[in-house]
Amino acid sequence: MPIETIVPSQTPKTLDAWVKLLDSVRLPVPLASYERVKAAIGDSRRSLRDIAELMQDSPALVLSVMREANHHSNTGLGEPAESLEIALNRLGLARTAELLERLPALPEAEIAPTLRQLQLVSQHASQQANGLFASRLARLWQEIHWGSLLFLSPLWPLALTHPKLLDEWELRVVHKGESALRVEQELFGVRVMSLCKALAEHWRLPDWVTRGYHLLQEERRLLAQAILIARDQDSLHQQQRLDDQPSLRRWFNQPANTVLLANGLALASQVGWTNAHVQRWQLLTSLYLQTPLDDVQQLVHQQAAISARHHACPGLFHPAEALLWPWHQQRLHQGQIAPPTPSAQALGTWRKLCGELLTEPSPFSNAIHLTTLARDALVACGMQRVMLLMTDKTLSQLRVHQIAGLPAEAASLVLPIEQSKLLQRLLSKTAQLRLTPENHAQFSALLPPSLRALFRSEHVLLRSLSSNGRVVMLLVADQGGKPLADVSVQAFGKTAQCIERALTAFSNRSA
Repeated sequence: MPIETIVPSQTPKTLDAWVKLLDSVRLPVPLASYERVKAAIGDSRRSLRDIAELMQDSPALVLSVMREANHHSNTGLGEPAESLEIALNRLGLARTAELLERLPALPEAEIAPTLRQLQLVSQHASQQANGLFASRLARLWQEIHWGSLLFLSPLWPLALTHPKLLDEWELRVVHKGESALRVEQELFGVRVMSLCKALAEHWRLPDWVTRGYHLLQEERRLLAQAILIARDQDSLHQQQRLDDQPSLRRWFNQPANTVLLANGLALASQVGWTNAHVQRWQLLTSLYLQTPLDDVQQLVHQQAAISARHHACPGLFHPAEALLWPWHQQRLHQGQIAPPTPSAQALGTWRKLCGELLTEPSPFSNAIHLTTLARDALVACGMQRVMLLMTDKTLSQLRVHQIAGLPAEAASLVLPIEQSKLLQRLLSKTAQLRLTPENHAQFSALLPPSLRALFRSEHVLLRSLSSNGRVVMLLVADQGGKPLADVSVQAFGKTAQCIERALTAFSNRSA
């Protein structure tokens, strides 16, 4: 197993590059779990099963052991280990102890929250699988347990190296309903399911993990047929429809599908218990178990509560919390929640900067000096991404003067005014436009594509500023794509007025 974690400065865009990167990542193990397992390995009274049970508290450790045991240098021509106990037996305690020494151990609070949240989903999925399926398929409980725990493991290193990409994917695909294909190609350059399948195969994870990703990519039509049958509220009619399609029945009733069902339930419930995705996975589970939907829902909720008792951590969301909410309430992504009001210190800085902008005669020696102060004032009032553009003398172009919270290359942006009717309207006279989810589709399409790409949000403020009767500047700002806080919107307007007065005073300084 690779020892070094190498994170490139640029995001990979091909499947091979992603696999190479994520394969190099060493996942951190919670320090408390690390010490318990280390002590157990050194205790001759502990069995392999005892050690395996202790390791379950750290999904990262489970994955590391499974990867090491299934590495091509350790397996020869043998089959990959399907359970942690087999993996430990294959490695032996001495080599397991050596592996443990190579892994980074950190206090749980220091491990990246995106990684911890994703591993919590995996632990919840494992509990769902155990409660719903393991007792009915007792001889296969290990395959069900370890397969469900490791199903999402290809995403764990991604959560460590590129947490912002995963976070943006969740916001745009899960919460906003954007096309997964388009978002994934834009963010990752590859489909996420293809990446997970490739990494699962590379690591030689349990076969049921790989089968699940194969189903989601290559057997979606069969899954859709199963969903149609599951929506039939007559259980007898459901069974008749399955009997009429024996190939579909055999495919759907495969034990390996339990891993996918459990993870589907755990992932979908991260948003809430009444969304369409949860209902879809509950219907499929009901069909698989041949159990009424109401009973399945009760079982799923019980397993969520059991999981929360064992796995819930401060600062992480567990779906069991949502069982206490009003029934139709759903969990919002952080990107859908307005930022808090700027602190008293930030507002004090903002007032000071606005005071400097209003000073007469103008204290600014050049335009860069003025726009730098203007940018800082906008940031102090709560704006997280800011761009100040100034017109040329012919009003044909807008050039960036200042940026904050944007990529460095945005500083060289030049926008032809004649190519955007919205820019033409904003620059015809002083005006302000606030993009909202209600008007975003109408106005966003009128923005230059390069500007739209930098401010990919449904909550953006645009304001043109005049000096001596002529529009000379355009302000573009948002709060990181989140809904705009009312206090910050008001402060933005007042700041714009201060900047406008500063521009006029600056242009008249030699008069």
